[in-house]
Amino acid sequence: MARRGGKGERIEPSFGTGRGGADLRATREDRPWLRFGEPPKPARPARPRRSDPVEDEAPVAKGRRQSEGRRDRAEKPRRRRRRGILGTLVIWGATLSIWGLIVVAGIVAWYAAHLPPTHTLEVPPRPPNIAILAADGAELANRGDTGGAAIQLKSLPKHVPQALIAIEDRRFYSHFGLDVVGLARAVVTNVTNRGVHQGGSTLSQQLAKNLFLAPDRTLGRKVQEALLALWLEHNYSKDQILELYLNRVYFGAGAYGIEAAARRYYDKPATALTLQEAAVIAGLVKAPSRLAPTRNPGGAQARAQLVLAAMADQGYITEAQAQTARSNPAQASRAIPGGSINYVADWIMDLIDDYVGKVETDLTVETTIVGPVQQAAEAALVETLARGGQRYNVGQGAVVVLDRDGAIRALVGGRDYAQSQFNRAVAARRQPGSAFKPFVYLAALERGLTPDTMRNDAPVAIAGWRPENYTRDYRGEVSMTTALAASLNTVAVRLGQEVGPRSVVRTAQKLGIGSALAANPSIALGTSEVNVLELVGAYAPFANGGTGVIPHVITRIRSANGRVLFQRQPMTNGQVVEPRHVAMMNAMMNQTTVSGTARTVRLPGWIVAGKTGTSQEFRDAWFVGYTGRFVAGVWLGNDDGTPTRRLTGGGLPVDIWNRVMAEAHKGQTIVDLPGNWRSYDAPGRILPGEALDQPMTLSRVDPGGRRPQRPAEPEDRSAVVRPQQEGGFLERLFR
Repeated sequence: MARRGGKGERIEPSFGTGRGGADLRATREDRPWLRFGEPPKPARPARPRRSDPVEDEAPVAKGRRQSEGRRDRAEKPRRRRRRGILGTLVIWGATLSIWGLIVVAGIVAWYAAHLPPTHTLEVPPRPPNIAILAADGAELANRGDTGGAAIQLKSLPKHVPQALIAIEDRRFYSHFGLDVVGLARAVVTNVTNRGVHQGGSTLSQQLAKNLFLAPDRTLGRKVQEALLALWLEHNYSKDQILELYLNRVYFGAGAYGIEAAARRYYDKPATALTLQEAAVIAGLVKAPSRLAPTRNPGGAQARAQLVLAAMADQGYITEAQAQTARSNPAQASRAIPGGSINYVADWIMDLIDDYVGKVETDLTVETTIVGPVQQAAEAALVETLARGGQRYNVGQGAVVVLDRDGAIRALVGGRDYAQSQFNRAVAARRQPGSAFKPFVYLAALERGLTPDTMRNDAPVAIAGWRPENYTRDYRGEVSMTTALAASLNTVAVRLGQEVGPRSVVRTAQKLGIGSALAANPSIALGTSEVNVLELVGAYAPFANGGTGVIPHVITRIRSANGRVLFQRQPMTNGQVVEPRHVAMMNAMMNQTTVSGTARTVRLPGWIVAGKTGTSQEFRDAWFVGYTGRFVAGVWLGNDDGTPTRRLTGGGLPVDIWNRVMAEAHKGQTIVDLPGNWRSYDAPGRILPGEALDQPMTLSRVDPGGRRPQRPAEPEDRSAVVRPQQEGGFLERLFR
């Protein structure tokens, strides 16, 4: 510490005073503040550099260094600011990236947690397909959610899977379930075009979506789709994934899987697809409904061109092959969405549970249907209604053909399956009119009458109900053969009363009528409703010698591995009509086709028997006829029950029957009707031209005893008999 001398003089410390001692006191020049009168600011002493001189520098050099130091200190904040902005950006970028990864991982974990545990995850079984075959083994239809059987990848031509890979997932065999390159390209394309123009889904992702997920377009579904694609790739080979895809993907028009698509669009198995056809089908995956070749052939071909170009670009085919395929585009088969075989297929699907229980695997159902006969029945019905439907005001119909054992050879349930899937051959019940009379006559024969038995064609009254013939004239005594051939209402009603309505009902049921029948006087004229199939089946005993049949369409059912699940065994209802009565009925009903109401029947070389029918107010027109080989029935009418324009059973129904039975009998050896029926071919038959299938009236009496004012009603009809007013007998009966 400095000492002070006298008179306030400051005494500097000295280190060794005296002579020869070093004088370390600062001069005035070393203290500039003494010159300017400002006290110095404290400053942190600068750390001496190694190059600094040990001894004090000259004042000029020291001042220069201080000036340079001030410049350095001024530049350092600017450099620190520049380094701070770049560093901040890097730090924030890294931070955001980390948080982004955390968020993505959280989203993935969230949606992964909502998936089933991987150890329980498995590919769901493919919905079963039911292949329906004709009697000769030809495929008639497919039913089930897929519309076609599963097929192995190795059985397909190489260009079929190649076409799909080329257009949908060109790196299928190299990626791990997610195509990073394709996804990046899709993102760039979509951003560039400001919209979704490309997708990055692989075949594995698409399969995962189809197998496990709902078809909604959400972030969660895309995340789960990716995770499931990885699971598929881990558990299945590439070929297995491709085979699963080909058998599950939707190709439009109700076709799931390559086999269904091949049959739907080209009427051939997938194993026979050409390069052009494979290109069209592969192109459908993008928009199956919009690009279906049966609906949009131009769009389907344009898409197929892209597929062929992609195949050539990836080396699956040569450019020459691609050009040849472009020059010869595939032509889709004529669409037949309303084919009548669909009525059969739908009916089989209703029956199949009763045969094999719940369907859990692909099945093959072998049927009794004969393809050409089925086609002939459909064509005859459609073309006849197109020609005469408007004239007669009739819009619908049904056709059934059985062999003598009850096997269904053809069944058409309506005019156009595409417009109406209601099966009128099986599900509709209509009044058969005079087509029911054979059961009345059979009941009479079983009571001891014969075709030659005479009965009086004269007015008849039953509790105020007075049925009469259309012409309102009467022939007096006629044989039963004549009465049935001419469809005389009065005789049928007398016979019904003679044997009793209950006896008529029992006879009809014995032969195969399963619908409820009302045992009242009008049953003789066919007022109780039946369906076409059971009525035709009930005529079969007349064609086979008296054996009751069970109409059937299924002969065998096999599983996918060939195991037989059902095999039909010969089955009948036994002898339901005695042979002599069969012969009598054949003699009488043959006269119907020779000189009676169905004399327009044409089946060269064959002996035919049958009966026409026309219901009240011409609502229904029927003809059921048979030979020693087949039985066929035709019904025409309107679904809403509105009357036709005087259509009878001997008109259009016989025309349809002629065409169908001509096809059914092709190549068949001619046989006679069963029984010694010619011995009952008694004289007194109707002369040609004498009996037409004309309507005959059913006269009714009102409470005042007046005859009805309305026009007479049809003869050859079961004539729905309306009850009297004021509580008559029939009103009480029908209650």
